[in-house]
Amino acid sequence: MKALIPTGDPAEPVVFADVPEPTPRPDEALVRVEAFSVNRGETFKLEKPVPSERPGKDVAGLVVQPAADGSGPAGIARVVGHPMAGGWAEYVAVPTDALAVLPDSVCPLTGAALPLAGLTALRLLRAAGPVLGRRVLLTGASGGVGHYVTELAAAAGAEVTAVTRNPERGTRLAELGAAEIVHDVADARGPYDIVLESTGGRALPLALARLARRGTLIWFGQAARTPATLDFFDFFSGPESAVIRHFHYLDADTRLDQDLAALVRLTAEGRLHPEIGRVAGWVDTATTLTDLRERRIRGKAVLTLS
Repeated sequence: MKALIPTGDPAEPVVFADVPEPTPRPDEALVRVEAFSVNRGETFKLEKPVPSERPGKDVAGLVVQPAADGSGPAGIARVVGHPMAGGWAEYVAVPTDALAVLPDSVCPLTGAALPLAGLTALRLLRAAGPVLGRRVLLTGASGGVGHYVTELAAAAGAEVTAVTRNPERGTRLAELGAAEIVHDVADARGPYDIVLESTGGRALPLALARLARRGTLIWFGQAARTPATLDFFDFFSGPESAVIRHFHYLDADTRLDQDLAALVRLTAEGRLHPEIGRVAGWVDTATTLTDLRERRIRGKAVLTLS
């Protein structure tokens, strides 16, 4: 079968290769991939690829071989899946606890845009706790995760301030429910009960200084690729005390299939709107990865195999 494999070359991060079709484990279904999405974090990993590891975590397609242990979809089914690797291919084996069935009302393009970014947003907001009536500052808001967080948090009753450098993207975030758009963390008017920080570098201490007393900052990314420097005494220029929490989306009490199903349901009900900034054939994956890395794509990028 055809699959995309990493090259280690930033100018052309992936190329096509012929690889063996995967042999599913008993708790895995074999999925024929119709569409997959790519994530900015994956572009960073491709700079120093792990030998023999094939990329691809977000897929939508058709189950062509159900799991041998009887778990997951019992027959041919349209699904969205979140394998840990290998999804940029014609076929991928996906653990059934990382699969959710797609209803007819949700197309493969939309389904493929859901997994990593949607799971991160959903679980991030759970980690933040109740947001009804609370002021939330979100950095890096124009990426795939940011759009989901904005819409979900606003729907839950939060007053969201979204940070994006691009005015056009800010307009879309306002449409999704952001109460305020700022183009630099320094322009955000605190104090905020919750800060969701995904940028790192200079943004993290600036965001920290805008926390309310006993507020919580959840650090879930470093898109700037610049380490953050924190000074203990900087706390006194902002909150008297605060909680700084590290977050990774896979550290959760709920199963992937449960949360994928929740994201699919919200989308099918028109309560969640995946922001897809580019759709292209998978022959254009290398170019799309480069554009995503350089922030030339708003929201999600989805590649199709047809």
